[in-house]
Amino acid sequence: MHRRVLAGLALALTLTPPAAALAQAQKPLYRDPVFDGAADVAIAWDKTDKLWRMFYTNRRATLKLEDPKDVAWLHATAIGVATSKDGLAWTYAGTADIPAACTGQTLWAPEIFTENGVHHMFLTVVPGIFHRWNLPEAGAKIVHLTSTDLKAWTCADTLDLGSDRVIDAGVIKAPQGGYRMWFKDERKDSRIFFADSPDLKSWTRQPDFVADFAGEGPKVFFFQGSWWMIADAWKGLAVLRSKDAVTWERQPGFILDKPGAAPTDRDLGHHPDVVVNDGRALLYYFVGQGKEEEAKTDPVWNQRTVIQLGELKVGKDGWLTIDREAVVKKGLKAAK
Repeated sequence: MHRRVLAGLALALTLTPPAAALAQAQKPLYRDPVFDGAADVAIAWDKTDKLWRMFYTNRRATLKLEDPKDVAWLHATAIGVATSKDGLAWTYAGTADIPAACTGQTLWAPEIFTENGVHHMFLTVVPGIFHRWNLPEAGAKIVHLTSTDLKAWTCADTLDLGSDRVIDAGVIKAPQGGYRMWFKDERKDSRIFFADSPDLKSWTRQPDFVADFAGEGPKVFFFQGSWWMIADAWKGLAVLRSKDAVTWERQPGFILDKPGAAPTDRDLGHHPDVVVNDGRALLYYFVGQGKEEEAKTDPVWNQRTVIQLGELKVGKDGWLTIDREAVVKKGLKAAK
């Protein structure tokens, strides 16, 4: 057996409790057993296999590079996959079968939108491996793929969003009709913009950014009578609320901006997915491991990231709250 596979299996057994032993969410909820760099999750219900599938950026977090400023470990990334019956206990399931013909060497931040039995993946593609951020030639695009089983993916379209450096799609069925996508434009001070589409193929970018802050990974969902957006602002997660998914009001402060107490949850929350299920909203976020004990002796331990889980609630003031210390004991029900 390949040495990397053996090492990955050993890491999985060491770091992730057996699925059968989990009656509640653990910390960490999930670690990638190969590179230990799971981030940017998207979760979808597999109707055929009757389980949940988690897709994630599979950062090469264990890669040791001579130059500490080298960001190549964040490139040449596949999309990892894990499965779960309840959204609490996750099992590694390899990497997604993404066609190279319409994508590239570096894949980030999958978004899954499902309608009428078809799963639509909106995937960030970076053309190559880069060793520094913000190089002129380091563009990024969002590619649309489709699948009927969440396993075999087919190329659909490369989106024209009016910029050569757009990442992190978030898609909903718009309340006004058609579809709406939010994304980060790195050519526009990393502001979040949106575009509308009648068919998930042709998109019309709207001219104004959503709110005047830099951020990425926008996730939009409907919960408790309002539209919500949660975005990674690198100071915690920014929250916005809307009646129509067009005009937004910013929630004061951030959520997951204070370190948690539990090991592996001691840093900011980043780039989440939210699953609204049975009247609840579960937030799957990732956390860097630079504040863990291992980072004191391992110079690249800070590259590692794990997935954590918390439950969102609407507070008395009408804004979202989350208690990262509260144990999530109730998982996801089967989706319809």
